[in-house]
Amino acid sequence: MDELNLAKMAQKGSLDAFNQLVMIHQELAYNVAFRILSDPAAADDATQTAFISAYRHLDSYRGGSFKAWLMRIVTNACYDELRRYKRRPQVDLEPQSNESGEEIESPAWLADDTLSIEARVELSELEQAIQHCLDNLPDDFRVVAVMVDVEGLDYQTVSEAVGTPLGTIKSRLARARARMQQCLQHFQELLPHQFRLESEKR
Repeated sequence: MDELNLAKMAQKGSLDAFNQLVMIHQELAYNVAFRILSDPAAADDATQTAFISAYRHLDSYRGGSFKAWLMRIVTNACYDELRRYKRRPQVDLEPQSNESGEEIESPAWLADDTLSIEARVELSELEQAIQHCLDNLPDDFRVVAVMVDVEGLDYQTVSEAVGTPLGTIKSRLARARARMQQCLQHFQELLPHQFRLESEKR
C-alpha cells in the first residue's frame, strides 16, 4: 500500500497504518536528526517527538509528499532541541557510548569485511571529520546539507520539508558545500586526492 493511502487510513484512526509509516521513515528521521544534532540521545528525543507530533497533527497533512511533510516536523523538532541546548552541538571525537556504557555501533560501512583494519580506521576518522565540519555549519545550512548530501533527498522534498523556496535551498546548499570544503581541508590527509584543493597540496 502506498504512503498516501496509509496516511489517509491513519487520518481515519488506523494506528496500524501510522505504525507502517513510522517503519518506513524512522531510519531516515533518526539519521537526519542525528546529523543535525550530533548526539544520539538528542536525536532519539527529536525523532520520538516528531513522530508523536505527526500523529497528533495528522489532520494537517493535505496530501502530496508524506516524507516531506514528516521531515518538516523532524527538522522543527531538531531546531527545538538546538534552541533548548542554546549551544552548537559538538561532535565527540572519541567513540560514543549508549546509556549502558556500551560503545555505539559504527556505521554500516565500517563493518564491511572487505576493508582492511587500516582502511576502517581511515574511514572512521573521515566520518568524524565530516561530522565535525557539519557541526560547525550554521543551523540552516547544516539541515540542507544533511538532507541533500548525506541522506540524498531531492531539492523539492527538502524545500517542502524546510518550508523554504527552492532557490533558497540551492543557495544554502552551495554555501554549505563551500564551507564544508574549506573546513575539510584541515583534514586533507584523510581526503581522497580528488577532493583536496590544489592550493593546499604540497
